[in-house]
Amino acid sequence: MTATQKHDIIPICTTVLSADQPPKEDIMLDQQKITILYCRLSNEDAQEGESNSIANQREYLTRYARDHGYTNLKILVDDGYTGTNFNRPGVQEGFELVKQGLVGCWLVKDLSRFGRDYLTVGQYTDIIFPSYDVRFIAINDGVDSNRGDSEGFAAIRNLFNEWYPRDTSKKVRVSLRQRGTSGKHMGKPPYGYRCDPEDKDHWILDEEAAPVVKLIFDLCIDGKGPEQIARILEEKQIMTAKALYAKRKKKPMPERPYHWGNQSIAGILERQEYTGCTCNFKTYSKSYKLKKRIPNEPENMFYLPDTQEAIVSQAQFDRVQELRKNKRRPAKAERQGLFSGLLFCADCGGKLHFATSKSFEGKQDHYVCNNYKSNRGTCTAHYIREDVLREIVLERIRAVNEYIRSDVDGFQEEWLQCRRTDQERSIRDDKKKLEQAKKRLADLDVIIARLYEDYVLGNLNQDRYRKMSADYEAEQERLKLEIEVIEEWVEQREEMNDGLDAFIALTQKYVDVEKLTQTIVNEYIKKIIVYAPDKSSGKRKQKVKIFFNFVDDVDIPVISEPIITQTTYEHRKTA
Repeated sequence: MTATQKHDIIPICTTVLSADQPPKEDIMLDQQKITILYCRLSNEDAQEGESNSIANQREYLTRYARDHGYTNLKILVDDGYTGTNFNRPGVQEGFELVKQGLVGCWLVKDLSRFGRDYLTVGQYTDIIFPSYDVRFIAINDGVDSNRGDSEGFAAIRNLFNEWYPRDTSKKVRVSLRQRGTSGKHMGKPPYGYRCDPEDKDHWILDEEAAPVVKLIFDLCIDGKGPEQIARILEEKQIMTAKALYAKRKKKPMPERPYHWGNQSIAGILERQEYTGCTCNFKTYSKSYKLKKRIPNEPENMFYLPDTQEAIVSQAQFDRVQELRKNKRRPAKAERQGLFSGLLFCADCGGKLHFATSKSFEGKQDHYVCNNYKSNRGTCTAHYIREDVLREIVLERIRAVNEYIRSDVDGFQEEWLQCRRTDQERSIRDDKKKLEQAKKRLADLDVIIARLYEDYVLGNLNQDRYRKMSADYEAEQERLKLEIEVIEEWVEQREEMNDGLDAFIALTQKYVDVEKLTQTIVNEYIKKIIVYAPDKSSGKRKQKVKIFFNFVDDVDIPVISEPIITQTTYEHRKTA
């Protein structure tokens, strides 16, 4: 029996067998060992033609084994598996046989069939296999571990084999980048859309699923969370996406065709394509060897609006994302705070949580600063009753609606003027600065190039070159930032107009608001700032500041009150 040897194993991402050989039972010694004929073909390798096909490899290896007297053959195949890692069923089955001491020889057509990760391939061929007395032969590459005269070549060959998938990965990334930035969708249409029969790259509405998506967004605006929405859909007997597709393809239906999962609902609410846009590169991988997908930063995604019919408006989608950021914890009592997640403390910036109890009457429900903690925290209570807040908000919404509907054009002009007054003071100067900054940025490229020429020709010493080069590069970075800031005002102006149109549409949608509902509150109100009460006059006065969706905290003149977003309301605290 060959003595067991221990070797240091290089840390890698793929699971590798230990080089320590377990004790063999005596019966194993007299048993003829297996000769493994290993075949592998990836999707990329298949494009090279028939020479690398599984059938060709199997025939080639079988003929070689027969001609060289190998018996007790076992053919292992990994068809459609990449060689960049060893997480393949065929190769893992072979490794398990090696670990049991049952393998005498491992045959492959060439090293690339065994694997394309040169570190792992080398570790097996140079350390693992020899420690288990396994002879390794790569026929076309002339590698035979018993000869030992091709180890250097094998290492170089392994390195070249790894370069192949690396180069292929780069080409695939470039191809995907070109497709993704062309405005074409890179994935299958989500629930709610289907491919256009006349153009597979274009999405059209799915008549059955699109209304369900719209309903899910409406329910979220109405204050429902994913779990509540899932229950509502199940009660309405609305089939899940999986069940709907199974029905259409006449496949077996799932056991619970109406059982929606919370994650499915959340995924729909986060899918930006429902606004009618194309959104590509939402995830990425750090390396071609790693299959894990990582969420991409928004600035690294590709976004193109109006590529298909929208199911929900951009304004509704944005509002849903804001509501989901301020998730509401369920109250112990049956009542849910109408303004939960929307109230913030004017002093500490923390949220106000909804306080209720089954023993409370409706008028006792109230909101308290999270950092108050029964007078043991870092802030005061900022106590305010919900019924008082309902009156304030309802009054403000009615006043805004009345004012806007009485003179829409006047409101637009006055509001826009209010928003851009400060900008218009410096627009001409900004445009002039923008032109100067862009010209200077272009000049700096020429200056840096000439500076380098002077350094190369010996007209400038190294220290001087480094200092001047660093100064110019720092100026370039400053100019790029300045250009970006100046150009942003154009985008802000467009967003400002879109927001105003959405808010006006909202006031026309709710012509006569008799009572506040969760939907009305979520559509109108972005947040409410609650100030500490003032008791200096002997009465309890409290100010709240209302931030409306789309128009924020702009001072909107309403009838006799110059500012509607700041309201003083008297009420007495209920014991």
